[in-house]
Amino acid sequence: MENTMIDFFAGIGGFSLGFEAAGFDCIGHCEIDRYAQRSYTAIHGKKEGAWFASDITTVRPEDVPQCDCITAGFPCQDISVAGRGGGLSGARSSLFFEIIRIIKGKNSCDKPKWLVLENVKNLLSINRGRDFATVLHSLAQSGYDVEYQVLNSKYHGVPQNRERVFIVGHLRGRSVGKIFPILGTDAKSLIELVGGRQGKRVYDPAGIGVTLTAQSGGMGGKTGLYAVKDTTDMASFIDLTHNSLRLTDVARCIKTRYTAGVSNRRGDNSGVVLVREATKQGYVEAGIGDSINFSFPGSKTRRGRVCKGASNTLDTACNQGIFDGYRIRRLTPRECFRLQGIDDDLFEKAQAVNSDSQLYKQAGNGVTVNVIYDIASALLEHENGGTE
Repeated sequence: MENTMIDFFAGIGGFSLGFEAAGFDCIGHCEIDRYAQRSYTAIHGKKEGAWFASDITTVRPEDVPQCDCITAGFPCQDISVAGRGGGLSGARSSLFFEIIRIIKGKNSCDKPKWLVLENVKNLLSINRGRDFATVLHSLAQSGYDVEYQVLNSKYHGVPQNRERVFIVGHLRGRSVGKIFPILGTDAKSLIELVGGRQGKRVYDPAGIGVTLTAQSGGMGGKTGLYAVKDTTDMASFIDLTHNSLRLTDVARCIKTRYTAGVSNRRGDNSGVVLVREATKQGYVEAGIGDSINFSFPGSKTRRGRVCKGASNTLDTACNQGIFDGYRIRRLTPRECFRLQGIDDDLFEKAQAVNSDSQLYKQAGNGVTVNVIYDIASALLEHENGGTE
């Protein structure tokens, strides 16, 4: 018998895509953003008899159909290091407690066997860890034994450095054992980042992209990630986040918002290839495939921060672009969807019903489908006795 799942805070349905690819049947979802809902319907179609709600705060526990798993990438705005630090007491991230309300309101026989929650890595440490302790305590009081792990998308087949914490709750008496740790593989080598005719293609030597974010951006000159040609004729990326330069040979994470307005910096002012970071051990020298953060322009010692062999994450602004030798242009929404593990044919369905600005936001707000697939597969393997 096929296992069923319901997706809360569904967005465009990254959880649904991953779980269904693993063998689950998505029988309903909840999403309040009308533009995300347009993309969800276009991507997944309208299933006969599927349950839907827009506002989780109005959902009664008895309204939610019985299912084997509930998933929820609850809002991170108050938890993210880029947010205001309100944590679980913030207006958005406090919606986590709506999930708890719904679970507690169900009879024990109607509760799902599994809960799978997702949020930013900062959930582990915000408010000195007290908020995460609240999450664990709330799930335990609801009848679930909990395990968690930080998973990085770059180890699950997509070239994006995106760390997220995943929490799996096992209903006591009906689901036992653990699925974590889930071990990923080396980052997928994405040879061609940007297609097109000769002179417009961009290649990624390290195969890692940055984290996607959700806010749309303006023209290519706006703060964002740009690619240039260095002396080795390899593509390098320049990120103008926070009005400072970051050079990287792999794409940065797309964020909801970097710096408002249009930067006065021109792409040709960012042609730095070799950077050294002062450390206690001396200097760390950057090379091809390293991420360099120029966020300390006034420092005499911290001329650049070097991240060896990896890049940063895509957020909701998706303010990333490339320099093709003649002009600066942003990464397209299609490219951002690819970095989240979403196939082109599904992207095209979403593209048909939404603007580019909404598509950027949806890519950055989403979960990486490959990671979700690995989690769902581990749940089914555990269910079938493959993991003790």
